[in-house]
Amino acid sequence: MSATLVTVAIVLVFIVIFQLAKISEYTSILKGKEGVDEENDKYASWMFLIFLIIGFILLIGSLVVYIPKMLPVAASVHGKWIDSMFNVTLFFTGIVFVACQIALFYFAWKYSHKKGRKALYYPENNKLEIWWTVIPAIVMTGLVIVGVYRWFEIMSPAPANAQVIEITGKQFNWIVRYPGADGKLGAHDFKLIDETNQVGMDFTDPNSKDDLMPTDMHLLVNKPVMLKIQARDVIHDVGLPQFRIHMDAVPGIPTTFWFTPDITTDEMKKITGNKDFQYELACDQLCGKGHFSMKMNVYVDSPEEYAKWLASQKSFYESTIKGTPEEQNAIQAAQKLHGEEAQEKKPTEKKEI
Repeated sequence: MSATLVTVAIVLVFIVIFQLAKISEYTSILKGKEGVDEENDKYASWMFLIFLIIGFILLIGSLVVYIPKMLPVAASVHGKWIDSMFNVTLFFTGIVFVACQIALFYFAWKYSHKKGRKALYYPENNKLEIWWTVIPAIVMTGLVIVGVYRWFEIMSPAPANAQVIEITGKQFNWIVRYPGADGKLGAHDFKLIDETNQVGMDFTDPNSKDDLMPTDMHLLVNKPVMLKIQARDVIHDVGLPQFRIHMDAVPGIPTTFWFTPDITTDEMKKITGNKDFQYELACDQLCGKGHFSMKMNVYVDSPEEYAKWLASQKSFYESTIKGTPEEQNAIQAAQKLHGEEAQEKKPTEKKEI
């Protein structure tokens, strides 16, 4: 309600100013001063110059206050590339912005109407037009070439030694799965999903029995990480702002993204001066009424910290499935699924007539 009242008040103020200006114009006409009002023009030209100065003071102040808050510190190798391209682009566009604004308001002040002065007719200048076409074209070409080069580096295939982590989004939490000692993620199928087996792991596959499903995500510093991303229900989005990652999790369409974290959680606490700093995996896609709560803590560990954490983890099969009624049910469900798939793949016999 208060926002509406403020908006109405601003609109009314502008209407009043407009009406006062019209009254001043009509008064001049009635007094026989119809035409250009040199005093008003002089006043308006000085207002342009004052607006330019005040505007730049406020701009510089806002830059000092808000630039440190624009982006969190980049904590991945490719994140620093992205920040570098952002800063270079901002540098060139900033030069153009400042030059254009100064010219716009300065010319309004410098060349305001004065009695007896005529405007110079200046229809074209081929040399000037060439310069203001060629220079932006060169700068834009350079930015595009660097951007395309970095894009192919970021989206290139993951290194062979990359750590593999599967991320599954569902309303309203993330599920992560790590391969066990064999280094391979076990098979899974959405038809095997139930309340316990939330990603549909196939326990007839030996590779599934040592897979880990921790409640937090742990990454090894300076080690490439391949994220295998999927969703169970609606579109989610893997958002890791410090790592400059924003990748959709789409039901039925697995996506991937790899990166290399290069700042540990403890190091980031020192950099930010925040002893409670925590990396966070959030959903960057509005996915329902519980969207706000869809997050997971992420830790970037040193080799010693990561080894200690890994040693404390038990496989999902050992900790949750083995020796429970769910084990037999899960195995029977997988065997039934394999039987149905085999039946579907079986070629049909042709009968001779």
